[in-house]
Amino acid sequence: MMQPEQAVLVGPEESAASGALGSSGGEGAGPAVVLRGLHKSFGSQIVLDGIDLTVKSGETLAMLGRSGTGKSVLLKLIIGLQKPDSGSILVQGQEITSLDLQAMNEIRIKMGFLFQNAALYDSLSVEQNVAFPLKRHSKMTKSERGDRVKELLASVGMEGDLKKMPSDISGGMQKRVGLARALALKPGILLLDEPTAGLDPITSAEIDELILKLQEKNHMASVVVTHDLQSAKTIADRIALLHEGSVIIEGSYEALEKSENKFVSEFMKRDS
Repeated sequence: MMQPEQAVLVGPEESAASGALGSSGGEGAGPAVVLRGLHKSFGSQIVLDGIDLTVKSGETLAMLGRSGTGKSVLLKLIIGLQKPDSGSILVQGQEITSLDLQAMNEIRIKMGFLFQNAALYDSLSVEQNVAFPLKRHSKMTKSERGDRVKELLASVGMEGDLKKMPSDISGGMQKRVGLARALALKPGILLLDEPTAGLDPITSAEIDELILKLQEKNHMASVVVTHDLQSAKTIADRIALLHEGSVIIEGSYEALEKSENKFVSEFMKRDS
């Protein structure tokens, strides 16, 4: 868990930009995210080796792959927490790879990010965690923020837990609160890093159902990094499988199941 003063380090809803509420899902007629020729290495290790992907507005793309194949790195590149070595990243039509910090922070407000461990501030209550981006990036009155927080927590089934601290709720409940916070500024793009990681099968299924419900309601473009095949099957419109720095196959879950590629076939038969 984090402290509020760490906010500038961690993601879209806690970026240093100022502004009002972001746009709701489906902004503009073009695709939400376009990646072209994306390369990223750390020293001699090539992590991403020419990634080409497009995520349409209202679509959920699941990124699958073995551990260490660059799935989470891809999310960090989209959110601007890391820079690619080369290639292009368009977010709602705007190239972001050369933006300065202030301009990047303005883009981040259009995106919601759910961290793998929910990344709630342990010194703030559930209510205060969800209110944090609203207080920082909107011109809402205290009363308006309170109403919005209640609405958000109700949407994730946590309306009865406003005053609880993160340490008082389960991992699955923390993910729900993290989702509520990610949606606070009505983003057009939602990035989810292992939303079911560390959860039991029943709670994982509940999180999947919640993601589906929120996607249907808000019509966002979503990119979900996961190792959970069942989750990907449940929530994704399309799946991209990363292997050795490249997208080895892209399509529906059924298309991946029918693939005759040896790696794809083995991956679909067992969790990575």
